[in-house]
Amino acid sequence: SQVPPHSHLHVPFVVPSMEGLHASLRASQVPAFRVMEVMKAAHERERVGGKVLHMEVGQPSVGAPAAVLDAARASLDACGRGETTLGYTVADGTDALRRRIARHYADRYSVDVDEDAVMVTTGSSAAFVLGFIAAFGPGDRVAIATPGYPCYRNILEALGVEVVSIPVDAATNFQPTTGLLDEALKKDPRPLKGLIIASPSNPTGTVLKTSELFALHAWCKERAVWFVSDEIYHQIEYGEERATSALESPGAAESVLVINSFSKYHCMTGWRIGWCVVPPALRGAMRALQQNLFINAPTIAQHAALAAFDCDDELGKHVDRYRENRAILLEGLPRAGFTKLSSAGGAYYIYADVTHLTEDSVQLCKKILETTGVACVPGVDFDRERGLGFVRFSFANSTETAREAVRVLVEKKEEWCV
Repeated sequence: SQVPPHSHLHVPFVVPSMEGLHASLRASQVPAFRVMEVMKAAHERERVGGKVLHMEVGQPSVGAPAAVLDAARASLDACGRGETTLGYTVADGTDALRRRIARHYADRYSVDVDEDAVMVTTGSSAAFVLGFIAAFGPGDRVAIATPGYPCYRNILEALGVEVVSIPVDAATNFQPTTGLLDEALKKDPRPLKGLIIASPSNPTGTVLKTSELFALHAWCKERAVWFVSDEIYHQIEYGEERATSALESPGAAESVLVINSFSKYHCMTGWRIGWCVVPPALRGAMRALQQNLFINAPTIAQHAALAAFDCDDELGKHVDRYRENRAILLEGLPRAGFTKLSSAGGAYYIYADVTHLTEDSVQLCKKILETTGVACVPGVDFDRERGLGFVRFSFANSTETAREAVRVLVEKKEEWCV
């Protein structure tokens, strides 16, 4: 018999099986960071009393500038007095910070940026997520240089975007060229929707010349390809000329998405505060995405970051230290057997070709940590195809660390190079 509508007859609740629940295939294919495994191994060594010379982590070894800390304290004190709640800001960020970021482009690059083009984000990571969702759809093809920052590929693939790898090496200073892009399209003529460049770059520290960057942007503009420029290592530079912003390229305002952060030069990694300069066609979409995904960047970090632009005297001393560390490694690493090094014109990384030393840089890095205490990173995070032949050294730590790392690598070469 049928149960009449609104019947109070008890129907037992059946608990569904949990065996069929799992992470999506797309999410499960995103690889973990190998650098985290190195950090864990280094931590375990320190936990049992072993010495570690940290050259694995891509972040400054010092905290935020004094004025940034003062601004954060002032914001907390104002909240304590009831003068502010440190609550939500508008999605794009505070007017004061966006205005100051726009002024930064006028002061450093002589580029006029409308503050309405500036969006403050939860680090550069959120800017990548917002920008990639806004600019690219599932199945679109986006080119990246390899080796490169692994999160570009991982975020894009998580979004269903097809990544077109452009293998680069020392012949092009580990940077893409228009010729390499042409070659990629000869192999597969389907059009690109975007190109992501980084100058200075991670993991190689290499810097595009102005003419090279302009040529890449012109190539993209002619083909209606979004030009995404990762500039988070700007102001950490060692050449006679500063790194060029993509916003300096002719016609950049309509076709360039610039992403930057307070993490690296300003030493604010854990504050999770960054920004992007957004072309008009992407602003509405990115604002809506920000409102839905993140609401706004951390409010106290926005207030603190406003002071960061006035700390160049303090921050410049850190860059001087990086410069000295770089010189120590470029001179010393070849004596330890690392004879093929990237030019490292910016950021705080040197990428070493170790194919003459090993066929497996993962095992090499493990051996180096075990025998010398030097923590460095295999290239597999940055290049899935050729990474087993490379190692990245970060020189963001103290000068004493750089000197000691060279010393033990040279003295104990027979122990680790087996």
